[in-house]
Amino acid sequence: MTIKKSGSAEWKGSLKQGKGVVSTESGSLKDNAYGFNTRFEGQPGTNPEELVAAAHASCFSMALSMTLGEEGIEPESLKTDATVIMEQDDSGFTITAVELKTVAKIPGADQATFDRAANKAKEGCPISKLLNAKISLDAKLES
Repeated sequence: MTIKKSGSAEWKGSLKQGKGVVSTESGSLKDNAYGFNTRFEGQPGTNPEELVAAAHASCFSMALSMTLGEEGIEPESLKTDATVIMEQDDSGFTITAVELKTVAKIPGADQATFDRAANKAKEGCPISKLLNAKISLDAKLES
């Protein structure tokens, strides 16, 4: 099975003074502003790194739900935060790491099964596979 999803971006102007908009095929994002100021200066709007972080957090949560299901466990809730680490060196900027932090509410689940499912989800999530960066995971099980 092949699945294709798309997004688009339009940019106008120079790097620092220019502005862009980003949209998704589904329309969930439509002409959301981004630019140098939203990426490096903390101004309102989005940026590629936070979009990657949101994609990774959502992908991991779905993968974790799947791997838990394979263990016969249905989570009550999964909350995942992803932090994308971007560093600058002589060659420019590189995403060097992603920190995943998830808290799962699964009454009656045991830690060993949860840890196994969380690590399998981290390795199997399509966004994890896409990124050529160190990906850490902090997974907590609440009862």
